[in-house]
Amino acid sequence: MQRVRDNLRRAYDTGRESVRQARTDETPATGSEPDDEFAPPPPDPEPVHGSTNSLDDAEVPHSLRIAAAWSWRLIVVGVVGWALLHFIGIVSIVVVPLAIAMLLSALLAPAVSWLLKLHVPRSLATFLVLICGLAAVAGTLTLVISQFIDGVPELTQKTSDGVRQIQDWARTGPLHLSDAQVNNAINTAQDWVNTHTSQLTSTGIATAATLFEVVTGMLLVLFSTFFFLRDGRKIWRFVVRLFPVNARWSLADAGDASWATLTAYVRATVLVAFIDAVGIGTALVILNIPFPFPLAALVFLGAFIPIVGASVSGAVAVLVALVDQGWVIALIVLGAVILVQQVEGHVLQPLIMGRAVAVHPLVVIIGIACGATLAGIIGALVAVPLIAVLNTGIRRLSRRRPEVPADAVVVGSPLPEA
Repeated sequence: MQRVRDNLRRAYDTGRESVRQARTDETPATGSEPDDEFAPPPPDPEPVHGSTNSLDDAEVPHSLRIAAAWSWRLIVVGVVGWALLHFIGIVSIVVVPLAIAMLLSALLAPAVSWLLKLHVPRSLATFLVLICGLAAVAGTLTLVISQFIDGVPELTQKTSDGVRQIQDWARTGPLHLSDAQVNNAINTAQDWVNTHTSQLTSTGIATAATLFEVVTGMLLVLFSTFFFLRDGRKIWRFVVRLFPVNARWSLADAGDASWATLTAYVRATVLVAFIDAVGIGTALVILNIPFPFPLAALVFLGAFIPIVGASVSGAVAVLVALVDQGWVIALIVLGAVILVQQVEGHVLQPLIMGRAVAVHPLVVIIGIACGATLAGIIGALVAVPLIAVLNTGIRRLSRRRPEVPADAVVVGSPLPEA
C-alpha cells in the first residue's frame, strides 16, 4: 500500500510540473505577466431564444417566429369556428327555437320575478306569464291580419295606379324613357327584390319547410321557454359544475353578467320598439294612411333588428303613403319616420340601453350582415344580442381576480364553545 501511495504521489507531481511548464511557455517574451485589463474579450455566446430548442431556430427572426405562432393559433381557432358553424347548421332546427326561447325568457323573466315576490309558486308563475304572453301575441297577430285582409283589395288597386303614374312620369318627365327602357327597369327591380328576398328567407324557410317542422319548432320554443323561466339558474349551475373547480367562479360570474345584459337588451329593445311604433303609428293615423295598425306592428317588429329593421319598416310606411295619398303626404310620412329614428338614435338608445349593452354601430352592422348571410332573418334577429352577450361574457372572463397577499391572515368568527 505504501508503494501504491508513492506511485500516485509521483504521478500527481509530474502532472503539476507539466501544467506549470505549459503556462511558462505561454508567458510573453518580455517576461511580464499578462494584464487582464488589456486581454481580448471572450467571444459572445450563440444567440439562442428562450423559446427555441436548437441553433437552427435561433437563425429565424423573432418577428417571423411571432407571426408563425399567431398564424397556427388563428388557423386552429378558424377550424374550430367553422366546425361549430357547420354543426349549428346541421341542428339548426333545434338551435333556432332555443335562441328564440332564450330571447323570450329574457323578456318574460321580470314578470316571473314579480309574481315570485307575491309568493306565487314558481311553476304556476311561469305558466301564468307564458299563457299571458301567448295571448298577447295571438291577439296582436289576429288584429293585424284581419285589418290587412280587409284593406288588401283597395291597396292593390292603388298600387297599380301608382305604378302607372310612375311609368307615365318616366316617359313624359325629364328622363324621357321609352317603353322598353321602362319595362326593363321594372323587370330589373323586380328580379333584384325577388333575389334578395329569397336570400334573406331561404334559411328560415329551409328549417321550417314542412308542417311537422313548424309544429315541432313551436312546441320546442314553448317548452324551452317554460323550463328556462322556471329552472334557468339550476340549468346554468349544472353546466358550470362540469368545468374544473378553479374555473367555476369565473364562469358563473360571466354567465350571470351575460344574462343580465341579455335581459337589459331585450327589455330596452321592446321599449324602444313600442315608442317607435306609437310615434309612427300616430303620424299614420293623423295623415289618414291605410293600415295604420299593421304598419305600426311592422315598425315594432322591425325595431328588433337595429339600424336596418327600423329603416326598412319606415320605408314600407312611406311607400304605402305614396301609393295612397301621393308624394306630398309621402314626404310628410318620411319626415315623421326620420324624426322618430333620430329621437331613437340620439335619445332613446343612449338613455334606455345604457352602457351595459353598449356596442359600436359598426360592429352592429357587421353582425347583422353576417347573421343575415349565415341564417337569414333569424340570424339578423339574434346577431346583436349574441354580440352583446359575448362582449359582456368575454370581458368578465378576461378580468383578473384580485390576488390575496401571501402574508394575509384570514379572520373568522370564533368557534362555539363546547
